[in-house]
Amino acid sequence: MTAISYLYVPGNAPARFSKADASGASAVIFDLEDAVGRDDKVVARANVARHLAQPRPAGVETWVRLNGGERVARDVAAVVGPGLTGVIPAKVACAEQLLELDELLTAAESERGLVRGRIAVAPLIESGLGLANVVEIAGGPRVTTLHLGEVDLVADLGIEPGPDGTELLFARSQVVVACSAAGISSPVAPVSPDFRDLAAYADSTRALRRLGFVGRACIHPTQVPVVRDIFTRSAAETAEAQDILRRLEEAAGSVAVDAGGRMIDEAVARQARRVLAT
Repeated sequence: MTAISYLYVPGNAPARFSKADASGASAVIFDLEDAVGRDDKVVARANVARHLAQPRPAGVETWVRLNGGERVARDVAAVVGPGLTGVIPAKVACAEQLLELDELLTAAESERGLVRGRIAVAPLIESGLGLANVVEIAGGPRVTTLHLGEVDLVADLGIEPGPDGTELLFARSQVVVACSAAGISSPVAPVSPDFRDLAAYADSTRALRRLGFVGRACIHPTQVPVVRDIFTRSAAETAEAQDILRRLEEAAGSVAVDAGGRMIDEAVARQARRVLAT
């Protein structure tokens, strides 16, 4: 099962680390980038490194959002270890950035006795250039999925989103298509800065699921159960997918139909397998 709820926690707020781990999120993102001021970067890196050196809770993925530029090497050297699932490089604009990151991760893995390639990469697409190059980025080394950073993207493109986010539909769909084209997991939906309006958050999360996202990033623990409930397949959905695959197998090459009398072909079966895998 892939992670569906990703909770950000600032690297300069160590008092919140254990709370984030116990929040019910399926993944925690320790943030060294935008949530941390310039003067707190060194302290935040040390905080996160110290926390990740401790035993990690079972069933919770551990990610770190990295700074860009000259700080990325120091971030990688500090946080790579057996408890780290992967890193989220911020503001990725081209695939070449991922080649440099791969070298840094390989060196850190070797130094710590980890299998090469163990640390995954989930680039954050936050600019027009990143969006223009998103297919190449999705095919970069170690990339397992993509994240979409709409706050920075909106600023970069000069978009003025309305309440339903229609103005961002093109960007969201491009990221979904890029993941499919690269054969990696479907993308993680962007954060919503308004963590108080959970009804609106739920509505937008449902819309993002319909677009093809398989999880969402959260900036507050109250958002976690909303994401979990919406992206967790219901018993009825699971049963329907199992029934479709059973009917197709029993047809043994003949035409199969589902419980509603609709024809089942390989495309339908593919979607059923996707349901059972998420």
